[in-house]
Amino acid sequence: MQGHGHGYPHRPAGRPSDGTLVTLRVIFIALAVLSCSLLAWVPMLRLAIVTRKGVDWILFCATVAANVGLLVFAGVASPENEEMTDGVAFTILGWVTLVMVGSITYYVMAETRHYERLTAGAGPVGYGLQPQPPVSGYGYPPAGPQGTGAATPNPYARPVQPPPVPRQSPSQSGPQPQPPAPGSVPGRSSGLEPNRRIDQVRAELDELSDLLRKEPRPDGGDR
Repeated sequence: MQGHGHGYPHRPAGRPSDGTLVTLRVIFIALAVLSCSLLAWVPMLRLAIVTRKGVDWILFCATVAANVGLLVFAGVASPENEEMTDGVAFTILGWVTLVMVGSITYYVMAETRHYERLTAGAGPVGYGLQPQPPVSGYGYPPAGPQGTGAATPNPYARPVQPPPVPRQSPSQSGPQPQPPAPGSVPGRSSGLEPNRRIDQVRAELDELSDLLRKEPRPDGGDR
């Protein structure tokens, strides 16, 4: 049986899903913006609890102190029966913007890096299973056993072709002259053939002359 496959990153323990992380970030950012930075300490508290770093706890305390200092400054700079001056208004606006933007930016960046390190440390192991060696079916041994020195053939290797055989020309491929048989003399057989024909002609002429001699003459005598 083969495993469930691999390639899907294994989510480390304690890490929420991506949808949950996005929802939490939207909620904490909305709290900081809608409260004009008075609740900006809430995302910083969330970050300090998640990362458990001393720096994040220090920044959380600094955010709380900045909000408390903002309230104190607003109460001292603008008494109850007096109007707030432009200088005090711009100071409070800058203070609120700095605390709100700084806390939101640091919260999102630090939390993102924290979960990225967790995911990278877990590694892309499929369902926490170790890769298993391939198992051949029906009891056949796997190809290329280890330790025997047998190399597994490469299916993509180009086959080695034998060297081409030189082709013979038609003149070379014809019947070769046979050597003369032992005991035979070249030219003798060709010399005996005319003699036989001459003897045959002579024999026929002799027979013809005999027939002419035996033929009776018109006067009743032989030739």
